[in-house]
Amino acid sequence: MLIVGLTGSIGMGKSTATKLLRQMRVPVYDADAAVHAVQGPGGEALPAIEAAFPGSVRDGVLDRAALGAKVFADSAALRRLEGIVHPLVQARQRAFLKRHAARRTPIVVLDIPLLFEGNGHRRVDATLVVSAPAFLQKRRVLARPGMTEAKFEDIVRRQVPDQIKRRLADFVILSNGGIAPTRRALVEALRALSQQRGQIWPPKPWRERWTAALARQRKR
Repeated sequence: MLIVGLTGSIGMGKSTATKLLRQMRVPVYDADAAVHAVQGPGGEALPAIEAAFPGSVRDGVLDRAALGAKVFADSAALRRLEGIVHPLVQARQRAFLKRHAARRTPIVVLDIPLLFEGNGHRRVDATLVVSAPAFLQKRRVLARPGMTEAKFEDIVRRQVPDQIKRRLADFVILSNGGIAPTRRALVEALRALSQQRGQIWPPKPWRERWTAALARQRKR
């Protein structure tokens, strides 16, 4: 099974790339979704979060604003939170990989925003970095509800710079040209990776349905 790491700085179009991969029938593990799950109602992280940051959990529900106020611009507090959440998220990732290994899935993608920051790139077979010009990144992010210049700059400071990610990547997926070029870049990357292993992509069991889905997308 080929394990591909997908990443990209905030606002670079990684969510769109993930959506396109799923349309191609490629299984994607979403680290952000796993974080929300372990922090959601009844999530396994909540007791430890409340113990570390009293007042962050109210009636079994995480108060994200209260927690954010405790960790924003506080590196030590953020590390404590990561020490609670990351092991739980990694356990879900291991379960995802084990499930698809048992199914003999040819390619899976791990969507991990901090792939390089956490050295996750050392545990995958190849990496894809989604990228766009800095002006477009900033415009996309500042359009999000509740986002400010200060928050944006703090997030960017905590991430490996885009130019370094691009140098480290096996493939760079540009997202500033629209959906069709982004899809084409993903297809070319997956085909190249498959060919390196002497495989054909998409694999035969997926081919007919994937080709039909791609044709429908092109008509839109």
